Amino acid sequence: MTAQPDGLDELQRRLGVRFVDERLLDRALVHRSYAFENGGLVPNERLEFLGDAVLALVVTDEIFHLESEAAEGRLAKIRAAAVKTGSLAAVGRELGLGEYVRLGKGEAASGGAAKESILADTLEAVIGAYYLDRGFHAAYELVQALFADRLTHLVGSGAALDYKTSLQELSASRHGSLPVYEVTDVGPDHEKTFTAVVRVDGDAVGRGEGRSKKQAEQRAAREAYRLLADEPARSAAPDRPASDGGAVGTGGRGDGMALIDPGAPPPRLASDLDEDRPASPTR
Repeated sequence: MTAQPDGLDELQRRLGVRFVDERLLDRALVHRSYAFENGGLVPNERLEFLGDAVLALVVTDEIFHLESEAAEGRLAKIRAAAVKTGSLAAVGRELGLGEYVRLGKGEAASGGAAKESILADTLEAVIGAYYLDRGFHAAYELVQALFADRLTHLVGSGAALDYKTSLQELSASRHGSLPVYEVTDVGPDHEKTFTAVVRVDGDAVGRGEGRSKKQAEQRAAREAYRLLADEPARSAAPDRPASDGGAVGTGGRGDGMALIDPGAPPPRLASDLDEDRPASPTR
């Protein structure tokens, strides 16, 4: 069974490409659950495997040239942020891939068309299919168009691309301890909302929500990192009594660390690496 021609035409329009062999695009949209329920059709997993490699190479090449003086560690952080599941799923949502991926009845009923893992895998499969159809140069241009804005944003985002890692380093250097995360969740399995509170020295300094535990922890770490990065190093000034103006949320600390109320909703931030950013069709 194949997707309707009009559907494939619209998806190609959204991608800004035209396949020579549309059967490759059609195959890229076949999730294993659908393949299993429909007589052993070929799923998109091999195309996903191929697309993952093409995507990694293109993103690496782009970052290498955008950050011509950066050390290997920073390049690796930018690449990891660019190709993580959440980033790929964001591109998939912008393209509306959930409308086209073919899922088994059970997977579809559980909201599979909106799952980050399925959107990310399908995007990689589409990239792999286009590589087979039109070659590496064309696939490079497709990835470049889909990710140009994201890569530019990430390159300009500073060191804290992985806020959990950055918070861990900051907490260890400033406070001699590692952050501790407390995660709770509510809702049915296919629509859970996770809430994470991160503590440093026992104090809640960051809170975040997300569709996954990892996303909630990253958002909590982002809030905590931004808060702690603004505080003076303990060695930079002598201890002083807490004042009414030196606290955020629940009270002041003599060491200058601002606290948050772990029960308060997280603030809405304009800059969020986990949130969608519109991808540009051209460089």
